[in-house]
Amino acid sequence: AGRCPWAQVSARCQPVPVPQRYCQDVYRGRLASVHSAARNQELQKLAQTYNIIISPWIGAVTSRRAGQWQSYWEDSSPWNYANWAPTHPFHIVTTCTTLSIRDGFWRSHFCFQLRPFICQY
Repeated sequence: AGRCPWAQVSARCQPVPVPQRYCQDVYRGRLASVHSAARNQELQKLAQTYNIIISPWIGAVTSRRAGQWQSYWEDSSPWNYANWAPTHPFHIVTTCTTLSIRDGFWRSHFCFQLRPFICQY
């Protein structure tokens, strides 16, 4: 069902530190980074095929660095595309990012929420 050769969704809900390890251990990968609208849509479709209700984690983190709020990918790939929902990302504490299955937008959430997640490898 809608398999995509470079990414995998886990429907097991975990706080972000767990998928970071899981993606590495199981797939030698990372939480997914998204660099185009096409890829964003591909991941949204992929997630829809897993019948999960809660939006899954992707690999974007927003935190304060040297006095500035910055969003960056955990895999250190370039920050060259973003699809934030209005009013996101939050600039209060370090947050992690979900990809909405419903509208494809990204939203900030506290990293310790339990959610499904998307690994890429």
